[in-house]
Amino acid sequence: MKRVLVATSNAGKIRDLVGAAAAHEIEIATLPDFVKLADVIEDGPTFEANARKKAEHYSKFSEGELVIADDSGLEVDALKGAPGVRSARYAADEHGRNDESSNSDDEANNARLLRELHEVPEEFRTGRFVCVIAVARNGHTLATFHGKAEGIILRAPRGRNGFGYDPLFFFSQIEKAFAELTAEEKAKYSHRGAAFRQFLDWADHMQELHPHSAQ
Repeated sequence: MKRVLVATSNAGKIRDLVGAAAAHEIEIATLPDFVKLADVIEDGPTFEANARKKAEHYSKFSEGELVIADDSGLEVDALKGAPGVRSARYAADEHGRNDESSNSDDEANNARLLRELHEVPEEFRTGRFVCVIAVARNGHTLATFHGKAEGIILRAPRGRNGFGYDPLFFFSQIEKAFAELTAEEKAKYSHRGAAFRQFLDWADHMQELHPHSAQ
């Protein structure tokens, strides 16, 4: 089984990736002692910039291994694309704590989003989850992969399976909020699942060209 290291301690993200990788016989593992490694300042202007920065940084700690990192967030049309790359820090930004390390908890971020959209009618509550995954080895990005999922922002949370803005993101295609999806459904329909499937196709191709590159 091929092994890929993921640069995150977010249990929700790890669960999403493990669910998507299972059918491809790829093992998803966290970096050894990840919580002890120096943090990356996520100050890039785009999801791709932050994903590349994280993948390059953390891949230096596992020589020869493929390391993936993602940056993802919610873009709401009525808010001109916000919270965007500030998705994890949306509530902190509201209170002036806008340094790059001051992530807010999910409940606070969701509460601010609902306040911002309080007077916005349903037909204008459109938005999308965006994810960029970067894969790096020995400090160098090898490729990036982009995924999106279009949806509607609800007026109240639904479901208990997700994290982040999942309880407020209604996916019309299957009439469920993202927090109502099983791990298998999340892998099939989510922005992270879309980006990760592109990575898996790339990894399979790389394995054909370099049979020992991802062992």
